[in-house]
Amino acid sequence: MKIKQELFHYFEKVGYKRKYQADDLIYMQEDDAKYLYLIIKGRVRVYDISTSGQEITFDILDKGRIFGESSFFQNAYRPTTVCAVNDVELILCQLEDLYPYLGESKELTISLLQMMNETCNHVTKLLKWAQTYNRFEKVAALLLDLTKHDNINKDIVDSVIPYTHQDIACSTGLARVTVTKILNQFASENYIQIKYGKIKVIDKEGLYNQYLCHK
Repeated sequence: MKIKQELFHYFEKVGYKRKYQADDLIYMQEDDAKYLYLIIKGRVRVYDISTSGQEITFDILDKGRIFGESSFFQNAYRPTTVCAVNDVELILCQLEDLYPYLGESKELTISLLQMMNETCNHVTKLLKWAQTYNRFEKVAALLLDLTKHDNINKDIVDSVIPYTHQDIACSTGLARVTVTKILNQFASENYIQIKYGKIKVIDKEGLYNQYLCHK
């Protein structure tokens, strides 16, 4: 779920912009949850750091996505860590400052509610992938998930995903070298085309039937 660009002005009215460079930390888990964030440029990675130092990625978010939903609750703490994947520009705001505009814009209210629902659905999906999918199925599922709304996601046109192999690795919890081998196999089977920093899915139905139809 993405916030439409015509709704950005509500966040601009009550918040302020901040820029981050690649790999900059935006916040860490256990930080106070003060702000809601809207991405207006770039991508961020949402992940958990275990007590042993292992990083588990939950999502890669791009323009129009919101994160920091824990700020919806008073005295809350961040359950995850977020860092910039590339150069990022965000709008930071506090939910209470948005309240006057929720009554003004039904679309804004619905968008925020849908966002929370999709966050829950996404976590459920990740648990399914982690518990029941092998490495090939994880990558196939991610590629199909990213391109399922080509006509809505303006960053993905004609099933071209602007993700590097490392981005795919972060999103699936696999090693980069493993992802590269899997993508090369998909390319040899003519399901995808690999370009510099991009992946084009050219046969969604074939990719689904080969790796996911039995799930």
